[in-house]
Amino acid sequence: MINGFAPLLAAMPIPIVFVIVLLALIVIVLLLNIKIVPQATAQVIERLGSYTKTWHTGVHFKIPFIERVAMKITLMEQVVDFPPQPVITKDNVRMQIDTVVFYQITDCKLYAYGVTNPLMAIENLTATTLRNIIGELDLDQTLTSRDIINTKMRSILDEATDPWGIKVNRVELKNIIPPKEIQDAMEKQMKAERERRELILKAEGEKNSTILIAEGNKQQLILAAEAEKESAILRAEAAREAKIKEAEGEAEAILKIQEATARGIKMINDVSPSDAVLTLKSLEAFEKAADGKATKIIIPSKIQGLAGLASALTESVKDTDE
Repeated sequence: MINGFAPLLAAMPIPIVFVIVLLALIVIVLLLNIKIVPQATAQVIERLGSYTKTWHTGVHFKIPFIERVAMKITLMEQVVDFPPQPVITKDNVRMQIDTVVFYQITDCKLYAYGVTNPLMAIENLTATTLRNIIGELDLDQTLTSRDIINTKMRSILDEATDPWGIKVNRVELKNIIPPKEIQDAMEKQMKAERERRELILKAEGEKNSTILIAEGNKQQLILAAEAEKESAILRAEAAREAKIKEAEGEAEAILKIQEATARGIKMINDVSPSDAVLTLKSLEAFEKAADGKATKIIIPSKIQGLAGLASALTESVKDTDE
């Protein structure tokens, strides 16, 4: 394309060619100074060597040869993992602790001009803060107070990095590495603790099993007693019902006998029996009494006197029938 314009430029006067070339260079320079700032980033702009402004997301134009992009900054939360730092506890135990810091840039100007190397400054500040905090704790507190240590470190680092335009969101103790002999002692202690818990669980299991067996036996005895009780009640009810029925039968039989006796007496009274008939009835009653098993019978004198009369009456009745 340039070769195609060469003859055309050669035919033009020199001033016109110079103007065209100059305009082309100006357009190229202007295009090169149009900047697009991506999302979640910012750019620090210097004019003649001094800070002038901060560009955020969007399209911006930089004055050629006067302004320059001094620093491109990421505004997203960033994570930096520092190597293990040697620390000494209150009870003179040497160990190593590595930390993870979550931070975010909030002021681009302070971040660009507040400290020479922000990450190195944060690392050194983290190591110093960690040594100060661990120096006030013994070994057991260090191993069991991670949350407290994290909170203290975050508060101290956030306050210290504020003049640098950095906000520390979280600090985490990634790993605590005690000396080898302490690690062995801790492993033995953990093993003993696991064995103790195992024995406790086993004893509790046996205890629960014994309780369940005893409870089962108790329930079995209770059910057997209740069954025996209900059986005895049913037997007593049956015996009572049998006696009631027997008594009712005897009462009914006595009532029938009494009714029959009453009807017999009534019939006798209705026919107006003579003395002879009454005498015969008396003799019949005496005969029934004599059929008993009594060894001694007392005969009323009146019946003895009537015996002959009864015989005579019997004979007279026979004669009449003949």
